[in-house]
Amino acid sequence: MTSSVLARPSSAVARGGVPVQTTLDELGTPLRDTTFVVVDLETTGGSPQTNGITEIGAVRVRGGEVLGEFQTLVNPGTPIPPFIALLTGIDDAMVARAPRIEQALPAFLEFARGSVLVAHNAGFDVGFLKANAARQEIPWPGFEVLDTVRIARHVVTDDEAPNRKLATLARLFGATTTPTHRALDDARATVDVLHAMIARLGNLGVTSLEELTTFTSRVTAAQRRKRHLAESLPHAPGVYTFSDDRGRVLYVGTSKDIRTRVRSYFTASETRSRMAEMVSVAAAVTPIVCATALEAQVREQRLIAEHKPRYNRRSRHPERAPWVKLTAEPFPRLSIVRTVGPDAERGAQYLGPFGSVAAAEAAVAALHEAFRLRQCTRRLPLRPSPTASACVLAEMGRCGAPCTGDQSRDDYGGIVTAVRDALTGDLRDVVECLLERIAGLSAAQRFEDAATHRDRLLVLVRAAARTQRITPLARTPELVAARRADAGGWEVVVVRFGRLAGTTVTPAGQDPTPYIEALRSTAEHVTRPVGPVPAAHPEETETILRWLESPGVRLVSLDGQWASPVHGAGAARARLDPLGSARAAATPFPETPHWGAVRAPRRAG
Repeated sequence: MTSSVLARPSSAVARGGVPVQTTLDELGTPLRDTTFVVVDLETTGGSPQTNGITEIGAVRVRGGEVLGEFQTLVNPGTPIPPFIALLTGIDDAMVARAPRIEQALPAFLEFARGSVLVAHNAGFDVGFLKANAARQEIPWPGFEVLDTVRIARHVVTDDEAPNRKLATLARLFGATTTPTHRALDDARATVDVLHAMIARLGNLGVTSLEELTTFTSRVTAAQRRKRHLAESLPHAPGVYTFSDDRGRVLYVGTSKDIRTRVRSYFTASETRSRMAEMVSVAAAVTPIVCATALEAQVREQRLIAEHKPRYNRRSRHPERAPWVKLTAEPFPRLSIVRTVGPDAERGAQYLGPFGSVAAAEAAVAALHEAFRLRQCTRRLPLRPSPTASACVLAEMGRCGAPCTGDQSRDDYGGIVTAVRDALTGDLRDVVECLLERIAGLSAAQRFEDAATHRDRLLVLVRAAARTQRITPLARTPELVAARRADAGGWEVVVVRFGRLAGTTVTPAGQDPTPYIEALRSTAEHVTRPVGPVPAAHPEETETILRWLESPGVRLVSLDGQWASPVHGAGAARARLDPLGSARAAATPFPETPHWGAVRAPRRAG
């Protein structure tokens, strides 16, 4: 059994001694195992659209050994220009009885099947081959292509060679064949140049095809020297952390193959400048092998939240996310807070978390548009002061003025109940109220104001949908679910109060029940959280929810109630989310909107 209990130390690097089967793509293709077909063409001119091919020469090699050669003259169907005949030695008489490209090209493609194409100035040769394949309606096989000119620009210095011509490089590297402007000779010379440059790159740590195709001299020698940091890492899925010489975590990432992914940071396949900066100060890489992809995602989020690495841009401070709070006091109001307090158990209602304070403010504005809640911030007494006076909002009809006694506690309580019901259950009345307001603004050609109200509505609906999805799982003592693993067996997860408490992969072909029971007994103990907040950061709970909602997941057992309201914010979000893509329109809403079958709009509360 491959098991993983998330409470274990973060320094774990093994997976119970069970070997991990990885794919060739994940490991990279070693250059010694790569089959190259080095090709060269002679043509009647420089345009593949108007000129023809007169000769094809190619050499098939692998691991430094020549596997075969291909050479044929080609009748271009047009006279060969005299200067071309003088340059190549190929004239009209030589190609008179040669096959046409319609016969030569399919033969070459068969010779090159399953290989990586290599050419000196590959754009020229491959361009001619592709153009002729298109004219013959032959599907192009989609070869990986290497250009020895491009590689030479990064491998050969100006002190070594004045240019990157094939003849110059052949002399520099002592090629056994001298280029003669004949296709097979030039292809043989290119083979020697390719092998010489691969040898140089090997000294720089470039040993796979993927690294060769992305190689560039922009990767500094110092950066390549740090490649040793990846050598002891496992070829296994999980999380990895880069740290500096003082042990401070710089960056956290995940991968299906830790070693291959970390090695990519020391080659040109990593193009982010901040990652190059991170590698320059990194002193160690720590792997954490994970049983499942879900565990890897969760561990990454937790490590980022714990260490707040400066080179991770997302989720470094989930504890700072703002919430909208409907307070628990005689005359409740909306406020923006950073934490969910114990008053959640005494009637306070929370909405969120939000990505920013501005988003939380937009949701508050949308709720104030729909409900006549007071907007003053002071705590109101049960009995109003005789000297209290109503504010401007009361004069505008936006507040019932409970501060002056014009609105009783019971009447105000009815509005609060409607707000709470909307946030926890049926949001349809709120949506209709705000859509009515948006339609009115659009009809009055106040399009900017309509767009502002639209954006507020979307923020509110999305936040309510998030809260209504997270809260049921946050209140569930235990949920066990399983999904078929790619290699057989089952991926099993134990979720407690919205937190991933344990995960395992059961052996293929065996009854998973005892493994599931073992996981349940050893999974992390999780304390019941306060209010709608799960026992983990909400981002973790949302990651778990996406996994639970993915195809093929089966519910094994449930202790609690895991459900969402039928007419909740999720349904409203599915209906309104497309509006978010219409922000560039000249008019955010049509003058006569069509929202589907809804009840007549009315103001809530």
